[in-house]
Amino acid sequence: MLNLINATKLFNPGTPDEKIALINANLNIKPGDFITVIGSNGAGKSTLMNLISGVLKPDIGQVVVEGTEIQSMPEHKRSRWIGRVFQDPMAGTAPTMTIEENLTMAYKRGKPRGLAWGATAAKRKLFREQLSRIGIGLEDRMSAKVGLLSGGERQALSLLMATFTRPQILLLDEHTAALDPARAELITRLTQEIVREMNLTTLMVTHNMEQAIRLGNRLIMMDQGRIILDIPEERKSSLTVSQLLGEFERISGHQLSDDRIVLG
Repeated sequence: MLNLINATKLFNPGTPDEKIALINANLNIKPGDFITVIGSNGAGKSTLMNLISGVLKPDIGQVVVEGTEIQSMPEHKRSRWIGRVFQDPMAGTAPTMTIEENLTMAYKRGKPRGLAWGATAAKRKLFREQLSRIGIGLEDRMSAKVGLLSGGERQALSLLMATFTRPQILLLDEHTAALDPARAELITRLTQEIVREMNLTTLMVTHNMEQAIRLGNRLIMMDQGRIILDIPEERKSSLTVSQLLGEFERISGHQLSDDRIVLG
């Protein structure tokens, strides 16, 4: 499905400010995998997501989807395979456009140019059906400007838009971190339902260690630009937060120090 082969990314190479963001990352993701990704600030998590989505290109290495190398392909062309939800609820939607207009954009993603922009009656019916699955009443507010929605409502809409065309790969970049606990739990539940129902291959970055253990079938931990742990389902199902911390300290040689890390 998705393979990273020796993927390496440097920022400011050849200068005194050179920083290794990702080094020799190898990752084999199978269809249907739901992988949680955890690590301290600067571990390389966002760089990993950006290399997959096309925001960044690796300096060395390959990104391969279904046997096709895509590391040189621009982000907009990868959107037919890849959906992404960001930490910032403002990032995944157009605030000055209505819910219906945002969903129309998502509907057109990856389709040939020239399709009619306006939403037909059939599209509106589809949009209402999909919005009603969220369970927060957005299906009755399709003419509302997205900028007027709460952060949780916008993130729910972003998740729906990212999965509207059933992407082969879903990237979740700390998509519950900016929400209050109640809304974060709503988005987490919705994420589990959508991923399960669509059987989406998913990578989810999180700072919540309990969440990283509880969700998905694999867990990878990153440190200083490297993937240092890749825990399969059979081990993950019985893993505890204290055991995960111990594994990190044993492999990395230092304690996990990041104020944003939530233990549970």
